[in-house]
Amino acid sequence: MTAVNDVGEAAEDASIAGHHPRPPGFLVLALGSIGVVYGDIGTSPLYALREAVLAGIRKDGVISEALVHGVLSLIIWSLILVVTVKYVLILLNADNKGEGGTLSLMALAQRAFGKSITWIAVLGMIGAALFYGDAIITPAISVLSAVEGLNVVTPDFEPFVLPLTLIIIFGLFLVQSQGTGRVAAFFGPITLVWFLALAAIGLYHIAGNPSVLMAFNPLKAVHYLQNHGVVGLITLGAVFLAVTGAEALYADLGHFGKKPIRSAWLVVVLPSLLLNYLGQGALLLANPGTIDNPFFRMLPDWGLVPMVVLATAATIIASQAVITGAFSLTQQAIQLGLLPRMEIRFTSESHAGQTYLPQVNWMLLAGVIVLVLAFKSSGALASAYGIAVTGTMVVTAIMAIAVMWKHWKWPLWVVLPIMLPLLALDLVFFGANSLKIVEGGWMPLALGGAIFLLMWTWREGSRLLAEKTRLSEVPLKDLVGSLTRRPPPTVPGTAVFLTGDTESAPTALLHSLKHYKVLHERNVIYTVKSATVPVVQANRRLKIEPLSDRFWRIEATFGFMENPNVPATLLAIPKDQMSFSMMDTSFFLSRRSVRASKYQGMPAWQDKLFIMMARNANDASSYFRLPPGRVIEVGSQVTV
Repeated sequence: MTAVNDVGEAAEDASIAGHHPRPPGFLVLALGSIGVVYGDIGTSPLYALREAVLAGIRKDGVISEALVHGVLSLIIWSLILVVTVKYVLILLNADNKGEGGTLSLMALAQRAFGKSITWIAVLGMIGAALFYGDAIITPAISVLSAVEGLNVVTPDFEPFVLPLTLIIIFGLFLVQSQGTGRVAAFFGPITLVWFLALAAIGLYHIAGNPSVLMAFNPLKAVHYLQNHGVVGLITLGAVFLAVTGAEALYADLGHFGKKPIRSAWLVVVLPSLLLNYLGQGALLLANPGTIDNPFFRMLPDWGLVPMVVLATAATIIASQAVITGAFSLTQQAIQLGLLPRMEIRFTSESHAGQTYLPQVNWMLLAGVIVLVLAFKSSGALASAYGIAVTGTMVVTAIMAIAVMWKHWKWPLWVVLPIMLPLLALDLVFFGANSLKIVEGGWMPLALGGAIFLLMWTWREGSRLLAEKTRLSEVPLKDLVGSLTRRPPPTVPGTAVFLTGDTESAPTALLHSLKHYKVLHERNVIYTVKSATVPVVQANRRLKIEPLSDRFWRIEATFGFMENPNVPATLLAIPKDQMSFSMMDTSFFLSRRSVRASKYQGMPAWQDKLFIMMARNANDASSYFRLPPGRVIEVGSQVTV
């Protein structure tokens, strides 16, 4: 009779099992969310209203009261409907064991359907791919817009804006390898000061022209769109700049929780943003000539330089949040089998979520530098900003419908009246931003398309490779039975064979028997599986199944927010079940040399792309954190 045992935590966690640090308080989490979650949307006032009004001038020719009130109303109700209703009130409830984000929602939807649904996987990959476009544009446009405030201090600074922007961006990416833990401690307080400053300067100008409060009337937005046709749509595309960063609400759910994120938005962030936008509108009505930079023109001369410094700090924080999000997203994609293995470095001994991915970091830096040099100003970059975010929001809304229906068990007659209007609003924003494709919107779409192609190729290639490998493998139980009846010579120690198929004998085991003609005293067939939850509970981590006196099968399951550590899981097994000593244990890996074949399921060019990705994937021994001196790799050739 087969016995299946569940074992406890990994050894690295066991050392701190007796220590339970007090969780951060509500106010600490709310303050942290202000810095990390709202850094991106908090820097939108630097450019959003300016770009929207400039788009409206194309028809009006002048900055009229109707134009300003219409744009302000569009911004106000976009913040209320898109951010507050869709994300704060609805999507924060769609958590996957406490985690949020596009791939987390995809995994939740897949689990709700009980099987892998291709269209859900495609939507998840599209959303993830478009996020990388956002991750490249955000640092470029945010830092540029802040440094451009120097032009308001004096035009003599203009030649230094671009070089200073590049220096700040390069420094930002350079420090990523050191970890963000220490810097993150200052994110909340600095961003809180930023929002309070936004509110204060906005209030000052509203007091001079209270008529801007009429923009809270949604009819102002409706009338503006009715009377401006295509220009109204172009304006709407620029208005969307005010809500970029809303996806961070959902993506950072696991770091802070629903209540702190909601409270920070409703108490601090939303009021501050509304006051600042209304203040900029009041300034434009009083002095239309300030349209070149209404945000910094609101300030007195003595406050310009301090505000430029504070704005630069805020944009660095906003950029940091997006970069960290790209690291987390890539880590999830690797665990879900959408990207090949990459080097993941842990920058904190106490917080597993603080990681650094060198390849992602330098690719993002290269992309940001190219954007800054190509577009040269935040106004030009605004044309490229928005379409990636609107695409992600459309994807999120569609998958949310699936989750509410299948996972929450809400009837469709309840789900559709709630979500279809919000989805329609996202589609309108996407359509409005699509008008800017020629002006620069093509860039995030091209980047997203390239990343989606990589994800799809890796997913399909891995599936075909697994199917082809399975055809040539021997059933594991048949091999174990044969070796039990006619055992080969025995050598001392334990051999751990890593494989992706629990039912077939690992290629490394077959080659070892063929060439060495010996068998270890103990042999472990070890399989790493990925779950559709972010973190797997300790008592569900491992399944141990004895196959004979000398063979065991172990399945280790890790969540998509975790990183597999094979030796640690083995050392954590109670000694009465199985005792491991790393000095007596060897790890066997199958290194497959992949070759293209014209008779398989993908086109030849895609075969070559998959092979290139496979060859550049991070070493399996490093990814699974195997001890370097205890690894033996056995090569084989497979065609795809």
